[in-house]
Amino acid sequence: MKITQQTGLVLEGGGMRGVFTSGVLDALMKHEVYFPYVVAVSAGACNGLSYMSRQPRRARWSNIDMLKKYDYISLRSLIQNGSIFDPEILYQRFQEEFVPFDYKTYEKNPAVFEMVTTNCKTGRAMYLSEKHNHRRLTQIAKASSSLPFVAQITKVDGIPMLDGGIVDSIPIVRSIDTGHHENVVVLTRNRGYRSSEMDFKMPRFVYHEYPRLRVALSRRTEEYNKQLDLIERMEDWGEIIVIRPEKPLEVGRICQDVEKLERLYEEGFQLGERFVFERISR
Repeated sequence: MKITQQTGLVLEGGGMRGVFTSGVLDALMKHEVYFPYVVAVSAGACNGLSYMSRQPRRARWSNIDMLKKYDYISLRSLIQNGSIFDPEILYQRFQEEFVPFDYKTYEKNPAVFEMVTTNCKTGRAMYLSEKHNHRRLTQIAKASSSLPFVAQITKVDGIPMLDGGIVDSIPIVRSIDTGHHENVVVLTRNRGYRSSEMDFKMPRFVYHEYPRLRVALSRRTEEYNKQLDLIERMEDWGEIIVIRPEKPLEVGRICQDVEKLERLYEEGFQLGERFVFERISR
């Protein structure tokens, strides 16, 4: 595979399962493999930012080392801040103090980076990018990974938004629609996985101001499984390359077991290197 201007990189979310993606991206950076277009969702968006700013192991530090040290996932944070992930640690201190984001490198990077959010008013996906406004960039990343029910709605440009995975968990169609007909897709589930969660009609008191969001939430599992069906068909037809965990995961969306996260990160790194050695033309 030769990376051209028509090649896209698609990053799924998955909460703490995203440590797999951070391992893959660190392997790509180690071998200086970069894509001209990246579209990412939720945890994939947060990990993708460090890839776009050319900061190896930064995402790993936030997902594993920082979790061990600061324990930023807690019910206390949900009660105090309206989010199970401590927003001050993740979106302020991490960005500015612990491992500062390299805005200059990010701004100079000619690649296009889009993050997927869900517009609460329309119940549809939005694909947002930002290269210069630091606060807006952080707000987009925060919105993209604001999980429903355990995170606050985040406003970007005055529009209320939540996690992009509600409506477009694997934005392969977006990549193709923007002219990228060769794609590498990084998933955070093994092949054959389908969600067994049951969709149900959201009661009116849930996000009562946003009826179209309730509809989207009511179809979430069905739409996600359809996307997985599409990904596997395209992979079988040779239309895309997929990098994914090879076996069912021990890591859940809100996992706090550092040893399990370490193993998943290492698997991502190894599979990322395998992709480089076996599929990238030099």
